[in-house]
Amino acid sequence: MQIHGLNKTTLLDYPGHVAATIFTGGCNMRCPFCQNSGLVLSPQQQPEISEEETLSFLEKRKGILEGVCITGGEPTLQADLENFIRRIREMGYLIKLDTNGYRPGVLRRLLEQELLDYVAMDIKASRERYPIACGLPNVDLSLIEESVELLKKSRIPYEFRTTVVKGIHSPDEFTAIGQWLQGCNAYYLQSYRDSPQVMQPGYGSFEPGMLEQMRELAAAYIPQTALRGVD
Repeated sequence: MQIHGLNKTTLLDYPGHVAATIFTGGCNMRCPFCQNSGLVLSPQQQPEISEEETLSFLEKRKGILEGVCITGGEPTLQADLENFIRRIREMGYLIKLDTNGYRPGVLRRLLEQELLDYVAMDIKASRERYPIACGLPNVDLSLIEESVELLKKSRIPYEFRTTVVKGIHSPDEFTAIGQWLQGCNAYYLQSYRDSPQVMQPGYGSFEPGMLEQMRELAAAYIPQTALRGVD
């Protein structure tokens, strides 16, 4: 495992649980608004935490932490992800996976092996705007759609989420996203926040009133639609 960050305690990353968050390196997308550009573009230049050091920390925190969130980058690129999750689960931890859904085969395997307790999948934009939002002109949407369907049919809690970015998104596309994800457990709209680590500077966030309008458009098809990160 290429581990390049460890948030030792979080109340936000795993809904309803006190957790630690592990950050993996590398990604198969190039979202221009990504806030972890170092992990995506040059993971080899980021400080690295050994797998054994990470597992040792988790061993010591048993009984204090309830879950572990594995994020990135894109964790499904890690060749030994499955074995790593197994070792964490042996300690009694719940596992939450953050993914962009572009490797549905890995997601399917983890679900079939019952190694996940919660999945958060990013929906970058409507189907029409996906190439722009994910930074891949030739993105294979069938892979994204396969992951969406895998989660909708799964027996574990999951969520879809979109980071809403002024300069990438328009209000009316949330009708299309709502129609696409209709029937899902939960959908969250997250407000974009600028940072020095953003992949491509120059984007902005929508005002709360506009975000609420977008939420209402999606909620017409997904009643369980909510806002996150809105002041």
